Amino acid sequence: MQKQRTLAQSASLTGSALHTGNHVTLTIHPAPAGYGYKFKRSDLPDEPIIDAKVEHVKTVERSTTLVEGNAKIHTVEHILSALAGMGVDNALIEMDANEPPIIDGSAKAYVELIQQAGIVELEAARFCLEVSEPLCYESEGGSMMALFPGPGFRISCTQAGPDGRYTQYLSLEITPEVYAREIASARTFVFYEEVKDLMEKGLIKGGSLENALVIRGESVLSKEPLRFPDEFVRHKILDIIGDLALVGRPLQGHVVAIRPGHGPNTELARVIAKRHADLLAMAPRPMTSAAMVMDINEIMRTLPHRYPFLMVDRIIEIDGEAKAVGVKSITINEPYFQGHFPGHPVMPGVLQVEAMAQVASIIMMRKTENLGKIGYFMSADEVKFRKPVFPGDMLFIHVEMMRARKNIGKALCRCMVNGEVVSEGVLMFGLVSK
Repeated sequence: MQKQRTLAQSASLTGSALHTGNHVTLTIHPAPAGYGYKFKRSDLPDEPIIDAKVEHVKTVERSTTLVEGNAKIHTVEHILSALAGMGVDNALIEMDANEPPIIDGSAKAYVELIQQAGIVELEAARFCLEVSEPLCYESEGGSMMALFPGPGFRISCTQAGPDGRYTQYLSLEITPEVYAREIASARTFVFYEEVKDLMEKGLIKGGSLENALVIRGESVLSKEPLRFPDEFVRHKILDIIGDLALVGRPLQGHVVAIRPGHGPNTELARVIAKRHADLLAMAPRPMTSAAMVMDINEIMRTLPHRYPFLMVDRIIEIDGEAKAVGVKSITINEPYFQGHFPGHPVMPGVLQVEAMAQVASIIMMRKTENLGKIGYFMSADEVKFRKPVFPGDMLFIHVEMMRARKNIGKALCRCMVNGEVVSEGVLMFGLVSK
């Protein structure tokens, strides 16, 4: 059985960013099992952390950009490609600006950084995301991306530029050894006729012939010769690995890509992530061990809330001081149904937010130093109500702590019914003594 892997220690590098031109120091840190990849903006107030998941992808023009709240991370694909390609499952990527250094336009420096930090195994098992049937995405521009069932992780890619120029094909089984030797050093490239448009859009401010290949007619402009005769398709594979890492799990199967790009890559990642979520929603939900479950009596000993304002019936999962899942059974006997849309009973959205806050409070109040305290709302950001909740629904309240310092907590929360998100938000609250 394969084990999850992380870094043995932290390691840093410094350089200029490709699109913003900012000077930035990037540090990769070890992370626990199940953490995945996350970015930390140490230059912003509260040092926000963005989960490297496809749902946070906002723009894909010439790079992949993640956005959560007011925090942005541009051009995430090269560092994510290096981590995924080298078999690192969990890492915190800390940056003091909004875009990783481009270095020479490849992932070679990031592979060297990972090798410098070292890789260690964790106790937790490593499970790859497999598919039982093909998953496909096809764009109007002629790109086609597909993931087929198969052993290992293979990528077969056809790269074609404007008018079919520099069409290249390569198929490789991706392992850490193959990635380091065959993929990591392939550099990013651009066609000369695209440069003016990119500059007018405020992109490639840090671009130069030292960190990109420029194709002009039949010539390739560069500070050094091509590293591979088919360097362009190899870099496309590099980008595919980085963009598909946003699924949040290592993949098993055969990726077939025709004219890939960050848009098609991340759209395939969305298709894969949605299919995985749909399968999880259909699977029976096992209850965890008794030591990890809080019944209503334990909840009432932890929270000060009582009828009619206690919004949690049971905690079915607790993961240390980071995550918890609570359950609320919605019945027609809820007192708010008497006055909230009589004749068409719908659970008020504000009470769903309250349920999220109560589960988040339980996580923090389990700490010995917080026993007996009361949680107060400080803010609720990015709150969205996606579907109505009706009598008979079972509300699953998922909470992941983004920050928990002393008496201040910030949590990413979502309520789900039948495996679908009905509401979500980022909540901040404070704990005070009675």
